[in-house]
Amino acid sequence: MAALVLAGVAGCARRDAAPVAQPRYMIGAPYQMGGLWSYPREDFGLEESGLAVVAADTRAGRRTTNGEVHDPTSLSAAHRTLQLPAVLAVTNLETGLQVEVRVNDRGPENPGRVVALSRRAAELIGLRPGGVAQVRIAVVGEASRAFAAGLPNAEAPPLEIAAAPLGEVGRENLAPPPGATQAAQLRQARQFPGAGQSGAAMSATTGTAPPLRLPERVTRVPARPGQLWVELATFSRRDLADRQAARLSGLRARVDVLGGRGRGVQPSYRVRLGPFNTVAEADRALEGTLRAGVSEARLRVD
Repeated sequence: MAALVLAGVAGCARRDAAPVAQPRYMIGAPYQMGGLWSYPREDFGLEESGLAVVAADTRAGRRTTNGEVHDPTSLSAAHRTLQLPAVLAVTNLETGLQVEVRVNDRGPENPGRVVALSRRAAELIGLRPGGVAQVRIAVVGEASRAFAAGLPNAEAPPLEIAAAPLGEVGRENLAPPPGATQAAQLRQARQFPGAGQSGAAMSATTGTAPPLRLPERVTRVPARPGQLWVELATFSRRDLADRQAARLSGLRARVDVLGGRGRGVQPSYRVRLGPFNTVAEADRALEGTLRAGVSEARLRVD
């Protein structure tokens, strides 16, 4: 009986133990969420605008998509298509507050939202749970590449490279030539790669991932709230843009001409709906566009 009780206690302890973080670098396969298919891809230069929300799951301890342990007090986020993890600079266009977060999960489930922020990250830029905020997000390339270089990647296992055989090499010590001090400095730089670099740059050089928990650094930039639009697609030919707009004539789609003012510069043609005065109006327009079969439509701030 005592043995059974001890075994039961041990089993409960194992079940109640906190999960161990096993972070990895990943892109992942296409998936469906919120009735919409998403196609993850690696992008170290992504910049986009839209609406941010607070992640619905505020419980600590669950495992994120890339194997980390969710912590609502850390600066983390969810994005539908970015590589995991990636570092994002998130700017609240309504308050001008900006913070860097680490994307380690998939979401938001609502296709009309561009990013879901952890409770703490949202708090730092003035976004309350249950609300939305106009934001601009931009990948921080250096820090994101450091994570890509320093974390294990099961999707792309390392290649096995055999060393070439070495022949006998003769060596002779010579007197230091002029400029020996500079040469010694170069040798030291080779022995200690990344000297003088930032932490993220050194991590990308040495293949060691930076710390997962980002520091809480909030900066302030000019607040620049914009108008809400539903963007469908951008075409290189006017007839293709007009054709898509005609499919959505009931939603009052419009075609905007972009660029093409310089000599030899070809314009492009963007199809979109709006502007909308409220989030509810923009959401209804996006829902109608998705129902019409335009799966690439997204809600943007301009």
